[in-house]
Amino acid sequence: MNPLDTVFAALADPTRRAILSMLLEDDMAVTDVAEPFDMSLAAISKHLTVLTNAGLISQEKRGRVKWCKLEPDALREASVWMQGFGQMESLDLDAFERFLESELGSTDDED
Repeated sequence: MNPLDTVFAALADPTRRAILSMLLEDDMAVTDVAEPFDMSLAAISKHLTVLTNAGLISQEKRGRVKWCKLEPDALREASVWMQGFGQMESLDLDAFERFLESELGSTDDED
């Protein structure tokens, strides 16, 4: 899959977008990332794997704890691509998700 496709596929899920928003504040342990969500740690780990594979986050083990860190540069190529469609002051990611789902089909099978 094209790296840009991978980024957009990762951004298509509201849980993954919420995780990225959380990581804007600071690095977080995987267990802390999982805390606000009503899903198993295994399901959160799958979301984190998608984000890692897209280059949107990195994960590293510090002692016995796995930490997640936002990698904001990964959005640069997607941002440049979107800017090609005109002057975009702000991006409605929910509307963009609906567009992606209509074009690519649902990605709900990852939970």
